[in-house]
Amino acid sequence: MTLNEMTLKIGGEAGMGVESTGMGFAKALTRAGLHVFAMQDYHSRIRGGHNFYQIRISDQDIHSHLEPVDLLLAMTKVAIDEHLREIVPHGGVIYDSSIVVDDAALAERSVQAFPLPLAQIAEEEGGSKIMANTAAIGAAAGVTGLGLERINSVIRDNFTRKGQAVVDANLKVAAAAYRLAEEKYGGAFPFKLEARSAPQRMLISGNEALALGALMGGCNFVAGYPMTPGSPILEWFSVRSADLGIVTKHTEDEIAAINMIIGAAHMGVRAMTTTSGGGFALMVEGLGLAGMLEVPVVVVNVQRPGPATGHATRHEQADLLFMLHAAQGEFPRIILAPGTIEQCFEAGSRAFNLAEKYQCPVLIISDAFLAHSLRALDLNALDLEVPIDRGALLGNAELDALTERYKRFQNRESGISPRALPGHPKAVHAPSSDEHDEYGQICEDAEVRIQQNAKRMRKLETARAEMHAPLQYGHADAELAFVTWGSTVGPLRTAVDMLGGKGKSARVVQISDVWPLPVDKVTAALQGAKKVICVEQNFTGQLATLLRAHADIRVDALIRKYDGRPMSPEYILGQLKGVL
Repeated sequence: MTLNEMTLKIGGEAGMGVESTGMGFAKALTRAGLHVFAMQDYHSRIRGGHNFYQIRISDQDIHSHLEPVDLLLAMTKVAIDEHLREIVPHGGVIYDSSIVVDDAALAERSVQAFPLPLAQIAEEEGGSKIMANTAAIGAAAGVTGLGLERINSVIRDNFTRKGQAVVDANLKVAAAAYRLAEEKYGGAFPFKLEARSAPQRMLISGNEALALGALMGGCNFVAGYPMTPGSPILEWFSVRSADLGIVTKHTEDEIAAINMIIGAAHMGVRAMTTTSGGGFALMVEGLGLAGMLEVPVVVVNVQRPGPATGHATRHEQADLLFMLHAAQGEFPRIILAPGTIEQCFEAGSRAFNLAEKYQCPVLIISDAFLAHSLRALDLNALDLEVPIDRGALLGNAELDALTERYKRFQNRESGISPRALPGHPKAVHAPSSDEHDEYGQICEDAEVRIQQNAKRMRKLETARAEMHAPLQYGHADAELAFVTWGSTVGPLRTAVDMLGGKGKSARVVQISDVWPLPVDKVTAALQGAKKVICVEQNFTGQLATLLRAHADIRVDALIRKYDGRPMSPEYILGQLKGVL
């Protein structure tokens, strides 16, 4: 039976190559024309602790993982103990023959044991036990019937830089494990994979998509201090900075990072910093400076659980209200909350246009699940034709024509003042962190304070009209509506599909432009819903609070999760029974 819909999980300790093994197999599956959704779970340590990498495979586009596992690649006994309860009846577990397994426990759950001498194959065929992971991938291909062609292509890509001898050794190991696994267990394993003819696809994560979007949006300066799970964006730019002509600065701390991008943006550079919640907390004073100077900066917060260090490598969505109110005083900011790989790309590029158009900080709020998860996308899934809009930026000809002194903070109905970059003799002004008049001069006059504060805040109303309406999925007229934000939309979409399979109608309303909240558009999206359930990964229901405070929308129930692990469709449906 060829199913082409299954879940594979790889479990082991940090330092055993769990991520690289999973990534390699996910690449091979993508090259086989299959759709892939991959996620990882790992401890905050270099070695030890139980980690896993999970891959869902399908003929159709997929947006989430599922809890049941069809095939487990166990590098340790702990991996079997941890995940045995997830394996479906007649599913299997591949493990090295040296691992002692409780056969009765497997039999009780109707799970098939597939012991193989993986380390021995690696040593005999490749000359080193370190190639046991390659043997494991070969065995998985043999059991599922995938074939070796795509596995071999990944091996060549991964090991060519180490020399042909290493490539050949790994190819031999994969082939030997494949043959043995197919021979011994291929006929017994009912879940099969078959390569499909399909357009070429890319396997891409949320962090990678956001970085690519920022590149296409004209970003040419990135500063940051590494903080999981936002660090990969900084790393993405760092390894490509010379080729792309982008300055990437590893700063001494997050305070330096935001101050550097403020300086760069003041000079006309499209600048960005990336961090997580703890790092964003250090940036708060600088964020206020950007607000007062009306400098267009982009800040990316890839959330993880807090407070303090929290769970450094895990997932949560608890920084929304913090980002909305961060910094002393009041000033406009725009908050984008992508929930899919495609939306990460769009947010990364669009943020710079919004920042320059409205001359304010634009904050992108992502999360660990979205940052690390990978999907196989068609090459044309991301629109690389990104327009550049620099807003009310005065050129040399306009500055030459000025007959009056330049007013950097000119009072306009839109709240957006004409902006000029330093260097032109008629654009001289004095930016200040203090309140100032239209020229930028420090001023404590009450009327000037009222004028300038109101001018800045009017940008929110101007920008509100440009904020995207919520994205909707499912039956447009369904009386049951789930409202959500961020990466939770993927598992929620899958849950709605599951409900549809049971004859139950529901819809998802995903708010991706969080601030300024497009109240009329959100209200319209929820029209006709008789029961509104907010689904988010925090304790207090932060989106629900925002909707009640600013749109007078009161949700009927909350589905929450705050254990550091992402939502799953099964979890959502399980919680739904308790709130309906």
